[in-house]
Amino acid sequence: MRSRITIIALSLVVSALMSFTADAADKVIHIGYQKYGNLVLLKGKGDLERRLAPLGVQVAWTEFPAGPPLLEAINAGAIDFGSVGEAPPIFAQAAGTPFVYVAHEPPAPKGEAILVPKDSKIASVSDLKGKRVALNKGANVHYLLVKALEHAGIKYSDIEPAFLAPADARAAFERGVVDAWAIWDPFQAAAETTAGARTLADGTGLVANHQFYIAGQQFNDANPQIIDAVLAAVGDIDRWTKDNTKAVAQELSPSIGIPARILEVALARQTYGVKPLDPEVVAEQQRIADAFLALGLIPKPIVVATQVRRTGS
Repeated sequence: MRSRITIIALSLVVSALMSFTADAADKVIHIGYQKYGNLVLLKGKGDLERRLAPLGVQVAWTEFPAGPPLLEAINAGAIDFGSVGEAPPIFAQAAGTPFVYVAHEPPAPKGEAILVPKDSKIASVSDLKGKRVALNKGANVHYLLVKALEHAGIKYSDIEPAFLAPADARAAFERGVVDAWAIWDPFQAAAETTAGARTLADGTGLVANHQFYIAGQQFNDANPQIIDAVLAAVGDIDRWTKDNTKAVAQELSPSIGIPARILEVALARQTYGVKPLDPEVVAEQQRIADAFLALGLIPKPIVVATQVRRTGS
């Protein structure tokens, strides 16, 4: 009788272990990335898959043209983790999207700009009054445009915004349908390199242009160790890229689909050094949220600090 009980007990243990292993093997983190930032480099390098394999976690990657649709996917539960600029999380929080800021990169103000065609007569931001400016609504450049106009003494209502995704904006820009284009790298670098676009103003002295890493609230709460592993892999790619932009551009260009000469320009303007949000960065985000509220761009006040990941969680 005892041997039979022992056999049954052992069978239950083996069954439980097999079930646990199967569950772990089936674990997937769905990551949203864009053509800018360090996640596209991480995908191209392939290091994250190797880091997560011992945890029994697979990686599924989905490309997005900009931050707003990426956050819509987080809201829908289609992805668990991603990177975006400053403005998208503010619009998302105002809309009730359940996410948390988990980390950020240092400021990269030259990584976004307001561009004009090379033969344009527009010489300064003040010349944009009455002009049509293309931008991705709710993207990081939305705040750049607001601050650049403010600095030039021009009201946001004095320009005509044309809300277009990057590909459509590039086409409108080249056809002369819009007078200027607020855009980020590598689209910015591509327009400068291949179309000779001129920079009217970048973020220098106007905006920080942080890159934020965000996670779905539910996924973050249930899988903090996976989030930590992803951030550790981002740290590795940061260190690899920081002082080797030319080599990185040459190596990763084929896998991420950006010509090396354009990627190199964009990487040189990018920043590296992933870390948790500190009070100063949270305060900067809050200022952006308050500015958008004052312009009527978001429907209600938000408190950014309530959606920042707590250390160790």
